[in-house]
Amino acid sequence: MSTQLKYYILYKPYRVLCQFSSSPGKLTLADVLQVSKDVYPVGRLDYESEGLLLLTNDKRLHTQLLHPSFAHPRAYWVQVEGQITPEAVEPLYAGIHIRIKRKTYHTLPLPPGAIQLLKEPPAVPERQPPIRYRKHVPTSWISIRLHEGKYHQIRKMTAAIGFPTLRLIRYAIGELQLGSLLPGEYREISEEQAWQALRR
Repeated sequence: MSTQLKYYILYKPYRVLCQFSSSPGKLTLADVLQVSKDVYPVGRLDYESEGLLLLTNDKRLHTQLLHPSFAHPRAYWVQVEGQITPEAVEPLYAGIHIRIKRKTYHTLPLPPGAIQLLKEPPAVPERQPPIRYRKHVPTSWISIRLHEGKYHQIRKMTAAIGFPTLRLIRYAIGELQLGSLLPGEYREISEEQAWQALRR
């Protein structure tokens, strides 16, 4: 009997671990959604990041999404501390040195237009708990598309140019979109929709 393939998208809330196994004092995916035991997340979002997470029991999709030869864009909204400028983000296009697990890593060059400075914050729900408001320190938002996903990469990239990340939300994987989901909400999608995650 063949396994019935299942596909889900979830808006992973802030401070939820991308695992189903329990972790003392922390919420996990098991606290957010109920799916069969053979369904697991494809890739990860770190504990303090939010947004689109794809879950499936389709091993073929899992393999292709994680294999470097099938590099696909992932898009994020990033709230940073300070009023970011086009000049500030320019070094990111050529790639910069960051530290990953005590080793120096040079990020991949970005294609033109991969970073957009947003004039208005994206239409996203308030984070719980909210970002700490500091009257004399402005914040700003950018959108960034990457074809790689090293540990805390975006946070390290914005810190390297002097704009620490305050909030990080993944809103797309390939052509697969977060849509109108709210934190903690999830829905089942079709196989065709799930494979949009590989489209460039």
